[in-house]
Amino acid sequence: MSDDSSEWMKLLRELFGDRAEEALDEMRRMGVDPAQLAAATGVDATPGMLDHMLSQLRALMAQSSGEDVNWTLAHDVARGVAAQGGDPTVSAATAADHRAAVSTAELWLDAATDFAPSTLVPRVWSHAEWVEATLPTWRTLAGPVAVSVSRALGALLAHESDAGGALLGQISPTVCGMHVGQAAGAMAREAFGGTDLGLPLLPEPQVALVPRSISEFAEGLDVPADEVRSFLALRECAHVRLFKHSPWLQGQLHAAIERYASGVSIDLDALDAAVNQAGMGDPDTLQKALSKGIFATAHTDDQRTMLEAIETMLALIEGWVDDVTAQAAAPHLPHLGQLREMMRRRRAAGGPAEHTFATLLGLELRPRRLRDAVDLWTALRVAGGTSGRDDPWAHPDLLPGPADLADWRGWVAARGSENSDDDVDRELREMLGEGPNGPSAPISE
Repeated sequence: MSDDSSEWMKLLRELFGDRAEEALDEMRRMGVDPAQLAAATGVDATPGMLDHMLSQLRALMAQSSGEDVNWTLAHDVARGVAAQGGDPTVSAATAADHRAAVSTAELWLDAATDFAPSTLVPRVWSHAEWVEATLPTWRTLAGPVAVSVSRALGALLAHESDAGGALLGQISPTVCGMHVGQAAGAMAREAFGGTDLGLPLLPEPQVALVPRSISEFAEGLDVPADEVRSFLALRECAHVRLFKHSPWLQGQLHAAIERYASGVSIDLDALDAAVNQAGMGDPDTLQKALSKGIFATAHTDDQRTMLEAIETMLALIEGWVDDVTAQAAAPHLPHLGQLREMMRRRRAAGGPAEHTFATLLGLELRPRRLRDAVDLWTALRVAGGTSGRDDPWAHPDLLPGPADLADWRGWVAARGSENSDDDVDRELREMLGEGPNGPSAPISE
């Protein structure tokens, strides 16, 4: 029989309610001596420590009440992770330098595409500001899968625990909130702007840059910092112009990702192994375990179709941005070739953005046919000028599909043939006296 007055027993009762005795017996069966553990942590020796621990625990768990995912905690964790290593407010001088880079980039892009720039004021953000602006999109895209993970984890915890007090039921939402927050915060520390994924993370097309991430990235390159800043500003502005010109694009991408995510299943054996390895009562250790292959590797037919469509669309977006950026920057950036290749390798290998989605959704957002897409848009521009390259973005049905991108030369040739046929038909109509809206009126005698 345990000593009901011990501080350690109070903690167990708070966690496991009337089944605290069972939890204590289970700990002893596993070789854990509660008295030694209490002495090591100072719970019994330090006045007020238990009350502090319990108040913190109650507050944390209370946030999760009624939720499958503790989104308040996700926000707080993301902010905390983003601030690691320092996250000073962007100075006025730094903001001015980056807005100037955006203004210059827009001028250069005017010579490369007719797509109009965003009319919204460019944003220059700290890591924390990036989190605040993008977390609503993370919630939309990652939310359904996070809920599935939370419910699966909660069921496992309830099944494997012989002592399931009120607070234990809140561990799963807490763990998943930490998980989403950790992933979003980690990406915040690496993101250059709002379009690193080739996927818009802001509600409407708007240029945004994160100076600290850009400067840290430039430190590892043998390229002047101002060139790196100009190049990344160009890419951000090009993405935003594309999403503004094709307003259907953002919704289509988000819908495809959400449809893919709706079919994600959890590998319960892998999750069970993670729980056993981490221990059920440590949310932080459990959160880390969630990133170790808990998603089922087999895809449904619908998921395979969605994945192929997502990867094709991302490749087309990235390829178009690459070609437009190269055309706009060629007269101005001496290290353009090096910068382009660096960015291609970063996307192909999977940067922080790709790793974030892999962790949260089991979805690797890779533009796998990026080089094919670059060659496709370049060929269209060579054959038909800027409009020849840009016209397909007028409607989703005009864009090449996965099979078309795999045989991009054939698709470009067929498109050129269609355009040539249209020109011939127009000339024939003119020769036959037909106007653009039908036959011309007969000439009176």
